[in-house]
Amino acid sequence: MQLQPVLTIAGTDPSGGAGAMADLKSFQQRAVYGMAVITSVVAQNTQGVKQIEHCSLAMVKSQLDCVYSDILPKAVKTGMLPTAACMQVIKPYLDRQDIPYVMDPVMVATSGDALSSSSAQETLMDELVPLTTLVTPNIPEAETLSAMKITSASDIEKAGYRIIHERGAKAVIIKGGHLEGQAVDYLFTKEGLVHTWTSHRIATENTHGTGCTFSAVITAELGKGKDLLEAIHIGKQFITAAIEQNPDLGHGHGPVNHCVRV
Repeated sequence: MQLQPVLTIAGTDPSGGAGAMADLKSFQQRAVYGMAVITSVVAQNTQGVKQIEHCSLAMVKSQLDCVYSDILPKAVKTGMLPTAACMQVIKPYLDRQDIPYVMDPVMVATSGDALSSSSAQETLMDELVPLTTLVTPNIPEAETLSAMKITSASDIEKAGYRIIHERGAKAVIIKGGHLEGQAVDYLFTKEGLVHTWTSHRIATENTHGTGCTFSAVITAELGKGKDLLEAIHIGKQFITAAIEQNPDLGHGHGPVNHCVRV
């Protein structure tokens, strides 16, 4: 059986709900060969982030060299990229191949803890967003990327336009779960608003790692050769089922279920 290799570049989560651990579980469930380059060791659980230690730039580069000199990925996603210097190390590898690149612009954990500095956010927007196939921000992340407040569907359209035309992303899906009413996700490309997905709200606080999981599934599907719309559709089905069938673990925002089948 030919397994397509896909790569995540992200931080860790020892409780298994987010970061590289969630990505690898999602890759496995979507039948691709998962690889991971670790940027930061994060002591966190469902209740919050306790401590962060960033890997040295030399270690990040060495990990990347090990992957790219041996098993070339068919798609790559990035999660937690903690510093501008770390992004500069990663950028040449993202530029090296013409393969799908999905960015989960991780800035704040579900618990509310900041995971990147303001200088890192600027570098991410200026240097890495223009390389992306797809960016997958929630509302707060989209506000940072678009430099505007988002309180309505019309604001989401303006933000999507800015992220595409001013930041340089090829496509962006803005997840509308933070707004009132039905949860609607909006996909924008250079052609404008392409598609929306409307989901019922699930009455649970167990949403730890939802962004990581959603973007990882999309990455897996793109690595298998699916087109963007189909990959996102599978990602939406997967994350909805993963939240609905969450294992109800931990004492805070519990993890989703990475074992669901869709």
